[in-house]
Amino acid sequence: MTRPLRLTIALATALVAATALAGCSSGGGDSAAGTVTDGKLTIATGQPAYSPWVEDDEPQSGKGFEAALAYAVAKEMGYSKGDVVWKRSTFDSAIAPGAKDWDLNLQQFSINAKRKKAVDMSSAYYTTTQAVVTKKSSAAAGDTTVAALKKDTIGVAAGSTSIQSVKDVLGVTPQVFNSNDDAVLALQSGQIDAIVTDLPTAFFISASQVKGGTVSAQFPADGTGDQFGIVLPKDSKLTPKVDKALKSLEDDGALRDLQTKWLSSETNTPVLK
Repeated sequence: MTRPLRLTIALATALVAATALAGCSSGGGDSAAGTVTDGKLTIATGQPAYSPWVEDDEPQSGKGFEAALAYAVAKEMGYSKGDVVWKRSTFDSAIAPGAKDWDLNLQQFSINAKRKKAVDMSSAYYTTTQAVVTKKSSAAAGDTTVAALKKDTIGVAAGSTSIQSVKDVLGVTPQVFNSNDDAVLALQSGQIDAIVTDLPTAFFISASQVKGGTVSAQFPADGTGDQFGIVLPKDSKLTPKVDKALKSLEDDGALRDLQTKWLSSETNTPVLK
C-alpha cells in the first residue's frame, strides 16, 4: 500500500501547485474574467491625480476626462459604476514588469513599443494636441484665434514638436529655450507672452509652475501627437475587451464628447480658429 499512497500524495501536490500557478497568472486575479476581484473592475490612477484628467483628486466622482472615460469603458465591458474599485499607483510602477493589484490604469501613458514589452496597452483613447500657456494678466490670455496669437511673443522648449507646430499653425518663429522650465521663467518675467507645449504639459505648467497661469487655447488636432492608452497587466484577458469598449465609444461619438467636455468646455480651452 505504500506506493499507491505516495502516488496519491504526489498527484495532490501537483494539483495544488497547478491551481496556485493558475491563480498567479498574468492578467490578474483568479476569476474567469481575469480581474483581480471577482465581479469588480479595479482601476488605478495617480496619487495625486490632476485636473482635467481627474477633478479634485477624486476619480470615484467620475469627473475629469480619464475618470469619466474609466466609467464609460467599464460600462461597455458590463460593469456598473458600483462595480468599479479605485486604487492609486505611481506612474513608474504601473509600467514596470510584474504582478499588479489592479486591472486597468489611466495616467496619461503614451503608447510605445518599450512599454508594451512589460505591460499591455490598449488602443489610443486620446492623441495630444499643442496648447498655449500664459498668465491671466497677459494680453495673450484673451487671444484665441491664430490671427491674434501670431502677434504675441511665443516661447517653446528646444527639441520639442511645438517648434514646428508654431511655425505651421501660427506662421511665426518662436523663441526657443533650453527647457520648459526656462520658458516658464521667461513667461513669469514678461520676456514672452505665452508658451506653446503639448496639452498635458500645458495643464501641469499652468497649475503648478506659473502663478495665475492658464491654458488659454489649444491647437487644432492634427493626429501627430503622443497617443495615450490604458495600461493593463501583461497578457491580460481584459485587453481585447478594453479595445472593443474604446472602439464602441469612438464609433458612437462618446469618446469625442468626453474630450470636448473635459479638455475644452470644462477647462475653458477653446480650439484656435
